[in-house]
Amino acid sequence: MAHIVLLHSVLGLRPVELGMKARWEAAGHSVTLPDLYDGASAESYEEGFALRKEIGDAVGARARAAILAAPKGAVLSGVSLGAMFVGESWSERPDIRGAVFFAGGAEFVPGLRRGLKVQAHIARPDPFDDEDYFASWAATKGDAELEIFRYDGVGHYFLDRALTDYGEAEAELCLSRVDAFLAGL
Repeated sequence: MAHIVLLHSVLGLRPVELGMKARWEAAGHSVTLPDLYDGASAESYEEGFALRKEIGDAVGARARAAILAAPKGAVLSGVSLGAMFVGESWSERPDIRGAVFFAGGAEFVPGLRRGLKVQAHIARPDPFDDEDYFASWAATKGDAELEIFRYDGVGHYFLDRALTDYGEAEAELCLSRVDAFLAGL
């Protein structure tokens, strides 16, 4: 079983991430789910970006601390903003078993382990990144084993049923793919 570090989106820690944690723990994994906003959350992306700005550098520091404190062989995972934080720290964790990204990705960096398994789940179209970004991102994967799954007709964070982005069938398909990914590590 895997130890997963899950970093939430710009919206803050919400029931969707708690549900993912419960699902993975029920499957036998352990999960670190830090609250990067220390109890605050937002209902819209605009509010979330304002909240992140208000909290400041502590958000990134908390994310980095959670990643660095994870046990050897952990799986790093992030939702949108959380994915960015994974990208800022994953070169410091050459021992990770894999990475899972939701609603975005993390820039690939030199020195990632050959064969590192990376899975990404992204809406098509995504309102924050254009299609050229994802094509370019996939082209820079180096020796990583990248699987990108795209979900049509949903919004950016399509896993969160509290958002208009939500797609029930797409969310379940996404999470079942992640379950299989984790089981295969």
